[in-house]
Amino acid sequence: MTTFDEDNAAFDDDANPPEESNNRTFLVIAGILGGLVLLGLLCVAGYVIINMGSARQNDATLAVQGTQQAVTIQAGLTQRSFLQAETLTAAVTFAVEPTNTPVIAQATLTPTETANPATATIGAAFTQIAVSTQTIIPTSTALPNTGFADDVGAPGLMMIAIALVAVIFLVRRLRASPSQ
Repeated sequence: MTTFDEDNAAFDDDANPPEESNNRTFLVIAGILGGLVLLGLLCVAGYVIINMGSARQNDATLAVQGTQQAVTIQAGLTQRSFLQAETLTAAVTFAVEPTNTPVIAQATLTPTETANPATATIGAAFTQIAVSTQTIIPTSTALPNTGFADDVGAPGLMMIAIALVAVIFLVRRLRASPSQ
C-alpha cells in the first residue's frame, strides 16, 4: 500500500469516532428520575392509606355524636312534656273559681272533611309546594379553597416549572456531551 492510503485511513478514523453502544450517564439519570417518580407514587399511596383510616374514624365519631345529640334532644323533649303536664295539672288544681265573664267569639279554623280524598291530597301537595318556595336555600358565592395551587401558590408552581425545564435541558446536555 501507499502512504496515501495509510494517511487516508488515519483521517477516516479521526473524522468518524466510534459510536458508543450504551450511554451510561443517560441511563443513570433516567434511573434516578424513574426512582423519584416511583418514590412520589409511593408517598401518595401512603398518604391516601393514612387518610382513609382517619376519615373512617371521623365518620364513626360523627355518627356517635349524632346519636348522642338525638338522645339528648329526645330526653329534653320528654322532660319538657312532663313539665308541661305537671304545670297543667297544677293549674287545674289551683284554679280560681270561674266567674261570669262573657265569652268573646273568635273565628277559628275548623277542619272539614272533603268528599273526595284526592282533593285533600292535592291540597296538601299545594301546601308543601307553597312552603318549599318560601324556603330560602343558601348558596355559596365564594370560590372553593381546595387543590394544590391554593396550598403552594403561584410562586411554588413557577419554581416547579423552572425545575422541570432545567431537568429537560440537563438531560439534553448530558446526552449531547461525549462520555469518556
